[in-house]
Amino acid sequence: MSMKKWLITGLVILGSQVQAARLKVGVLAPEGTNWAKNMKKMAKEVKKATDGEVKFKFYFGGSQGDEVDVLRKVRINQLQGGVFTGKTLGEIEGDIRVMEIPFQFGGDREKAWKTLEKLSPYFDKKLKAANFENLGFFEIGMVYFVSQKKTPNLASLNGVKIWSWEGDRIVSEMMKTLNLVSVPLPLPDVLSSLSTGVIEATYSPLMAMVALQWNTKIKYLVDFPIAYSVGSFLLSDKAWKKIKPAHQKKVKEIAAKYMTKVNEANIQDNADALKAIKASGVEFIQFPEADVTKAKGLKNEIIKNLKGKLFTEEALNKIQSAM
Repeated sequence: MSMKKWLITGLVILGSQVQAARLKVGVLAPEGTNWAKNMKKMAKEVKKATDGEVKFKFYFGGSQGDEVDVLRKVRINQLQGGVFTGKTLGEIEGDIRVMEIPFQFGGDREKAWKTLEKLSPYFDKKLKAANFENLGFFEIGMVYFVSQKKTPNLASLNGVKIWSWEGDRIVSEMMKTLNLVSVPLPLPDVLSSLSTGVIEATYSPLMAMVALQWNTKIKYLVDFPIAYSVGSFLLSDKAWKKIKPAHQKKVKEIAAKYMTKVNEANIQDNADALKAIKASGVEFIQFPEADVTKAKGLKNEIIKNLKGKLFTEEALNKIQSAM
């Protein structure tokens, strides 16, 4: 082969490599969940629609570590994306955490979802400025408190060893405001910590509780939602820019379709999880109305302590308008 032909061949190969995008994505959701099934279907559809030029590889079940590990790997390009919940989204862009302020939606998931839809363009812009492309928000559901000890009121929570997701500033502030014992741990350590007594209580949306098998280690559930939990499917801006514009449009359209499917599945999964938890013999506890009122009243104190530190006043104004 002549030098000229060799150079042309090399440039053609290089060009094809530049256009092709191999996107490795870390996910905490376990294999076999509806989330995982939908993401696999999405990957197949994207591959077909882009003639094999855009391929997703998902690493489910926390195989790439906790969310903070996934985020670190994305930032050094070991991974190109991740599926993140609010805690980690807040590390990327704190304003998103206004969606998860405790005692904000009073258990009204439809109101919460409509609020997220209204704020999504604002959040997308913020994520873009932080060098991430958002392929879609999804709801994880209302968060509930569960325990191995019976806690019929707020006072009974004193001294109970409660898990807090390591680095979660909202939960840390809520625990401090309520004068509770917080045990910070990575999420993958929760199940074993419930088994060994390192923690005695935790919190989670119902479907996550069942998927992660935490429901097998608890006896009581406080039937009063603490907060609304959201997530997002992000790619690094660096990885996104490697996808040619025509394919970016297709990826966005397909991802939007599957995010809708994920939301529908999550709503059903939470309903199914509620039935499963009740059927397993977990006792549902109703807090006294005075305690519910007191907890809701702490919302403003939590906001005051985190405004300007985690989220901006602009974001607070926007969510108030959206609600």
